[in-house]
Amino acid sequence: MLRVIGVDIGTSLTKAVVFDEAGASVAQAWTPSKVQHLPGGAVEQDFEQVLGTVATVVREVAAQLDGPVDALALTGQGDGLWLRDRGGSMVRPAISWLDGRANALLTSWQATGVTREVFRRTGSGMFPGCTAAIMSYLDTHEPDALDRAVVAGYCVDAVVQRLTGEITVDISDASLPFIDPATRRYDEEAIAACGLSRRRSLFAEPAPPKSVFRLDATGAALLGLPEGLPVTGGPFDLPACAIGAGVREPGDGILTAGTTLACQVLRADTEFDPEGEPAGMFLCTPAEDEYLRAMPAMVGTAGLDWACRLFGIDVEDIGPLLAAGTPGARGVRALPFLSTSGERAPFVDAAARAQLSGLSLEHTRADVVRAVCESIAYAARHCFEAAGLSGTLYACGGGVRSAEWTQIFADVLGRPIVIPSDPGVGARGAVLVAAEALGAPFDAELWASNSRTVRFEPEAAEFYDRGYAEYQTSLASARELWSL
Repeated sequence: MLRVIGVDIGTSLTKAVVFDEAGASVAQAWTPSKVQHLPGGAVEQDFEQVLGTVATVVREVAAQLDGPVDALALTGQGDGLWLRDRGGSMVRPAISWLDGRANALLTSWQATGVTREVFRRTGSGMFPGCTAAIMSYLDTHEPDALDRAVVAGYCVDAVVQRLTGEITVDISDASLPFIDPATRRYDEEAIAACGLSRRRSLFAEPAPPKSVFRLDATGAALLGLPEGLPVTGGPFDLPACAIGAGVREPGDGILTAGTTLACQVLRADTEFDPEGEPAGMFLCTPAEDEYLRAMPAMVGTAGLDWACRLFGIDVEDIGPLLAAGTPGARGVRALPFLSTSGERAPFVDAAARAQLSGLSLEHTRADVVRAVCESIAYAARHCFEAAGLSGTLYACGGGVRSAEWTQIFADVLGRPIVIPSDPGVGARGAVLVAAEALGAPFDAELWASNSRTVRFEPEAAEFYDRGYAEYQTSLASARELWSL
């Protein structure tokens, strides 16, 4: 049996997992990463600390095994900007996808048609934390950082470089915003539209499908694994979660209720409405004839974390509060846009902000918590409508650990939700891709079969149909206010 350590390098947590032939985890470890929130909406990470989390979890998992490791499969957060030199050291702290320093620039690009032009050419919308916006911002405010860099990449390929010495990027990471999904090559006109042609050399060429790298001496010493061990780098966490959860047929989708509320639908084509809202992403997958139409909203579990801080409660209290309430939160309504960088899907607006309405002295924290949870579910429905969901819906992420919130998602979406038994679906996806690349594929259908289904309640779904219409009306009004 092929023994692969799957590593998912998240924004706030790095996790390593080893699976058996049936897809059940037999060893796992996790450790937190540090995220720095700085003035002006800046959000950064120390790459050396992030790399240290990878070493910690890999060593811990390897120690749990009774035999040798055959390969290492990496996935992790996407977007942002991880600027490195030729040796793989950062020329400045990594800039997170949560970053908002380019808010004003993005607003300017929307007004001047830059975002529309890039969307027309690649099918991907841009937002403040995407590579293009951050690079353009640095080109004006920190040009020396770009001058010192050899590669402008992402989290996963930054780790790959330090472990193997290879400068590369997975096609999924490179997809936003400059890859033409039809050709799977960089669109030079899209790069030019963002004023980055002179920085073109910083974009690594995407690795061919089924690429396998090898641990070099430095990587082997860091991880405590043999030099020459096979390493795969990608896809990044959104496609990896889709693969790991069991998304197989065009029209199937996956809801990831994590820091990002990521809504994705598998497509067998690259068709999109070039005149539509310039938002979302067209992500290339390891299969050259399949793509993911992704709507990764900024309104994930961070909204519940905010509510917990506001009311001084623990995350474990959310379930009982939701169970004690009723659909509609007794008239309290919310818009969930709490991110300092606004929203990026299914629309892009750096000025997007949250709202609570309908409050009175009779309402309790349970009503507010439920209104926030319902509003995030409405945002998911909005995203899936834009992405074209028509088949089976899967779900993963910390949010679906709450049975009560998962039921709200099912009722608002009006469809059953399939939830894999193992929460580490990102690492699962990375391992499945690695096994395929190494010529020893696992049974993907078997891995996806160990799951449970949450059914929607028809009466609640009917109620939420009306609530969703009200949500859309409130959102339309708010977007007019944000533009003032």
